Amino acid sequence: MKKLGLLPKLILAIIIGILIGMTRIEFLVRLMATFSGVFGNFLQFVIPLIIIGFVAPGIGDLGKGAGKLLGITTGISYLSTITAGCLAYFVNSVAFKYILTPGSMVINAQNPEHSLLSGFLTIDMPPVMGVMTALLMAFTLGIGIAIVKGTAIKNVMGEFQTIVEKIISNIIIPLLPYHIAGIFANMTYAGQVATIMSVFAKVFALVIILHMTIIIIQYTIAGSMAGANPIRLIKNMLPAYFTAIGTQSSAATIPVTLAQTKENGVNDGIADFAIPLCATIHLSGSTITLVSCSMAVMMLHGMPMTFAGMFGFILMLGVTMVAAPGVPGGAVMAALGLLETMLGFPPTLTSLMIALYLAQDSFGTACNVTGDGAIAIIVNKLAGFKLAKDQVAEGY
Repeated sequence: MKKLGLLPKLILAIIIGILIGMTRIEFLVRLMATFSGVFGNFLQFVIPLIIIGFVAPGIGDLGKGAGKLLGITTGISYLSTITAGCLAYFVNSVAFKYILTPGSMVINAQNPEHSLLSGFLTIDMPPVMGVMTALLMAFTLGIGIAIVKGTAIKNVMGEFQTIVEKIISNIIIPLLPYHIAGIFANMTYAGQVATIMSVFAKVFALVIILHMTIIIIQYTIAGSMAGANPIRLIKNMLPAYFTAIGTQSSAATIPVTLAQTKENGVNDGIADFAIPLCATIHLSGSTITLVSCSMAVMMLHGMPMTFAGMFGFILMLGVTMVAAPGVPGGAVMAALGLLETMLGFPPTLTSLMIALYLAQDSFGTACNVTGDGAIAIIVNKLAGFKLAKDQVAEGY
């Protein structure tokens, strides 16, 4: 079991949860619901710590280095992330009407949680601060770290980020399959599993299509600016794409992304600067996934959904996911606070979001790193460099 990757464990947990729920043994389902409830409360406790641990060091690190190019790269990355989120919103707004049934998870109750079994006990774990307080503190500390020349606070926040990463990699991620098994056992017992599995398949397919679409858009723009064939540019980035599917980490894929970006003819200095930076701040694929999954969950639960509300969520995603750790699920962990405060997700729905997101985390990461290569090409052009001649298609 330990040798299995996270995705196989997640799939196995879902299957086991469904089978247990189908047994209709109330004691067993309530036992699993007890663990899920305690784990979910712990997750709520950790959310503010995750926000501070991710966002503050990430913003602080942006204060280093390349001056004007830093601002240009950061701006383009953020614009790409926001564009991907908006694309997902508008496509999903149309497509979900045909592939999902609004309100189908509300079963004989105004609140879908009423149809689920409760655990045998509840352990309250109140967060040390609210999510908005954590966000404001993270922004304040991050900007301060970027401005102040001293390293004391920066070092403290760096160590705090390491602690948070260890909590995620050593506690949350290993226990997550059991949590997901409990959630699906309860949903199966409540008669919701058919809807959930249908959502998995349909949303997954649409998300992959959106990933491919944003990559084509990114490289069409980059190729147009650099005078190169976008298809050839994308083809050269395929090794990075497939590496990211295996590693589920933008950071771990940096060596391959860097090599393939240079293969596309980007200046070595620009590539060495842009790729590591974009690995932490450019999250177009993750944003598409989070927006799509959250919209699906909201529609299934009959929750109100407007572009104004989702646009604010998208804008904040581009900030809170900065420097999400190189562990599977880092982006969704960083976004849990926004799901709770901006979209009104209760713990049960945030758990469902985690399951939906992690089911295709590899592909979101692959979209992220592939898009990093396009941004490097654009920055290369804006910095006054041309791509190597063999990467420019004749007559393009």
